[in-house]
Amino acid sequence: MDFTGRAVVVTGGTRGIGAAIASAFRDAGAQVLVCGRHASGADAVRADVRDPEQAAALIDAAVDRFGRLDLLVNNAGGGPPAPAATSSPRLHAKIIELNLIAPLHVAQAANAVMQEQPGGGQILMVGSVSGTRPSPGFAAYGAAKAGLHHLATSLAVEWAPAVRVNSVIPGPVGNAGLDPGALARTVPLGRPATPAEVAGVCLLLASPLAAYLSGAALAVHGGGEWPAYLADLRAAGGGPS
Repeated sequence: MDFTGRAVVVTGGTRGIGAAIASAFRDAGAQVLVCGRHASGADAVRADVRDPEQAAALIDAAVDRFGRLDLLVNNAGGGPPAPAATSSPRLHAKIIELNLIAPLHVAQAANAVMQEQPGGGQILMVGSVSGTRPSPGFAAYGAAKAGLHHLATSLAVEWAPAVRVNSVIPGPVGNAGLDPGALARTVPLGRPATPAEVAGVCLLLASPLAAYLSGAALAVHGGGEWPAYLADLRAAGGGPS
């Protein structure tokens, strides 16, 4: 996949999945600008994308540097465990702001550029399986990611045909702070994804191979999860042990 001459912005692109996405696009020839709250370096901008003015300044910086913006990867997000019964309203609000409202701020600024340039552009939302199934202990985070997936489908309709909007929905990635044995028992492929594997899906969705995809959500979760109520079936040979 050749992205030579294409201009890409990756939010939260200084570590983890975001860093892998930025690296993959650079390796494919793209010009890449990343951002983070503590970012530094020639290809990085310090920005808190929860602030709409800083989100807009990030997009302006990319256009000033590259002359256009072909792809925005809205990757910044995350949140600590937050039991719904006891966590503070402030914490819940901040989790939702980072994982749902901030991507909308950056997407709005990117769309304003993409609508006016030849060839339009693309936006990828990096969601989570937490937004597709119950997420006890992460209710606010899961709800925000579910909203992000829905936001992508709505923007895909509103901003077409100039701008395509899709979602990448990872399951566990890297060590994910989880027991490898538990992952092997529950994830059909028996392991978490690597950040590079998530980045590869972003390359695919941004490539001409996916030119007719918009409003789509692509799960990168190794087959999903074995339902707990089927444990007996699995033990009897209905699946790998």
